[in-house]
Amino acid sequence: MFKIKEQLSRLYLSSALGNLSLTGAWVAILAARGYNLVEIGIAETVFHITSLFFEIPSGILADVFGRKRMLIVSSIMRMIGNIVMIVSNNLFMVSLSLAFYALSYNFLSGTGDALAYDSLKLAKMEAGFEKYMSNQLTIQRICGGISTLCAGFALFIGYKMAYGTSLITNAVQIMILLSLQEVYVVNSQGGKENKIISRLFACFKKSIVFLKEVKKIVGLMLCNSLVGAIDVLLLFFLQAKLLEKGIPEWALGLALFLMEMGGVVGSRLILKFSEFSYKGVFVITMSLVLAGVLAEHSPWYGIMALGGFLAAIGDDALQVRTNAILQNMFPSEQRATLTSVESFTFSIIMIVLSPVAGFVFMYW
Repeated sequence: MFKIKEQLSRLYLSSALGNLSLTGAWVAILAARGYNLVEIGIAETVFHITSLFFEIPSGILADVFGRKRMLIVSSIMRMIGNIVMIVSNNLFMVSLSLAFYALSYNFLSGTGDALAYDSLKLAKMEAGFEKYMSNQLTIQRICGGISTLCAGFALFIGYKMAYGTSLITNAVQIMILLSLQEVYVVNSQGGKENKIISRLFACFKKSIVFLKEVKKIVGLMLCNSLVGAIDVLLLFFLQAKLLEKGIPEWALGLALFLMEMGGVVGSRLILKFSEFSYKGVFVITMSLVLAGVLAEHSPWYGIMALGGFLAAIGDDALQVRTNAILQNMFPSEQRATLTSVESFTFSIIMIVLSPVAGFVFMYW
């Protein structure tokens, strides 16, 4: 008998383990190692170029071979990335590590959401997906906030020890993922008797046809990705900029944690405005993110941190609303693939914005 509560609880626990780390403030860690914001921006670009090439293929693999398997592959990729970062001694090695993190992100993004939605659908509870997304983003922000709260401790013990502890949480996460129940969807291509390449191509082709027929989906993806990209870059570079503006090292982790909590506020707040139009939500959330960008140029680190808090509110509020709308529109057999297309658009925007943001935040 399928137990939806146990399934969702395991997904929540896996998410918590995947986001708990002493290396949440990785930009600050790299800055402490001597890398400047332009070099960090280059490494970030490598992350998104890798993600660009593997995002959609990873989604197709999840739809064809199972979401549970790809979640496990995601954890393995993260473990490899941690190992490479531990032994890194130059920008190339750091960038290689971020490439493995990108692969981990690829196999994770969309896959967990697809498994959760189809699990809820199997239990005839798909109306609860928006609440699930809100819970997931809350978990991610709180755990991410705790991770950045440890920024000072990570700098104290050194990056090698900090990344080494992540290997332990990755191993535990894999054990949790192994206990998940796979939810199979009906595939009109005939299932396992087809050749692998044919099945992969058929899944991709059907997804492209679907996007062409429902063009509104692409617009939703672009809106969500733009707001998300600006917020992510802002919070990344604030890790270094706050120190430049004179915030005490002991207070850096606290400031980063409070900014992450903005996402918790946004993901919970949006549930109270279910009747609000998407256009209205987009305008408000984009305004909050842009206010955060303006605050980043303040000479006072307190105002800068407040801007990061506001931007996180906007980002997660739009993320919850957008994902709920999209998942209701996606067909089950291409759900992970189509969700990966959204991450693909995010990567394209980040590739353009990352080096530009690094230059702007460093010299403007």
